[in-house]
Amino acid sequence: MLLYIQHHLTATDNYADYLRLSSQKMTTIKTAGAVEKQARAMSASAFEVGLFDPTAAQGVMLSRVWDLDALLRSVSWLRLKNLEGRNIYIRPSGEHSLSLIDDANAQAVELMKSEGFAPAVVLETSPRNFQAWLCHGQILPKHLSTLAARLLASRFGGDPGSADWRHYGRLAGFTNRKDKYRRADGTFPYVRLHEAAGLVYPKADEFLAEVKTLYEVEQCAPARPRSLWRPWLCMSNLKTIADFRAKPVYAGDHTRVDLAYAVYALSHVVPENEVRNALTSRDLSHKGNRKRQQEYIDRTIKKARERIECNSKNQ
Repeated sequence: MLLYIQHHLTATDNYADYLRLSSQKMTTIKTAGAVEKQARAMSASAFEVGLFDPTAAQGVMLSRVWDLDALLRSVSWLRLKNLEGRNIYIRPSGEHSLSLIDDANAQAVELMKSEGFAPAVVLETSPRNFQAWLCHGQILPKHLSTLAARLLASRFGGDPGSADWRHYGRLAGFTNRKDKYRRADGTFPYVRLHEAAGLVYPKADEFLAEVKTLYEVEQCAPARPRSLWRPWLCMSNLKTIADFRAKPVYAGDHTRVDLAYAVYALSHVVPENEVRNALTSRDLSHKGNRKRQQEYIDRTIKKARERIECNSKNQ
């Protein structure tokens, strides 16, 4: 009888161990699947994976650089480190073709799609909180990548503190170990992969032209704080829209010229009505009827003011 009981308990324990191991294996397989989908959609040749320990005195980031195969082989190890308390992050290694919009809500993600900025990757990093990676379709140098990230954050309500070319995003399939997300039972929410289309967003070419134009304007005439502007000292020295139209750098692209001039003029406190008059000093009939032309002017002024505001926040 005693031998039967011992045998029965041993068999039960082995079965429990089997179930536990099977569950762990299935979780690892699911995590690996999410990691692979996200990494492929990010379309980078190599990745920097960061393992952040939030309990360390000053925060400790353990970093690894892997290609996709090495990343997938490391999922079990990453799961172990995640269980030990580290948050798991990812970003492309080196200059890349992506921009991260952090701390967005579901409405912002839908707005991106409706305005032609459909993300390549969408993650729910905590309940009702999202990160989106946008693919520009071309590798951007660091300065343009950072400017693009800042413009996108400003446009769609992302976290400006995360808007730069080197910011980490969360890696799907691992838990978000921030203490504020700890549940009553001691567990943490998983970072969930919602979308991994991996496609270039429709407005990429138009947006990148805008980014390059704004960068060129900033290099030629950085926006100055209004408190330091003295109209009686510099009004006569201001460039006109004709000066911008004559610049070879814009190669006759009048849309870029209009935006560049609007940023320049408004940052030097030229009255908005004068800027609008300057923009309408060329034939805009190709934009459509008078209503369409007015909408074009309104969009240009709005973009210029958004850029000036973004500049002032980053100074």
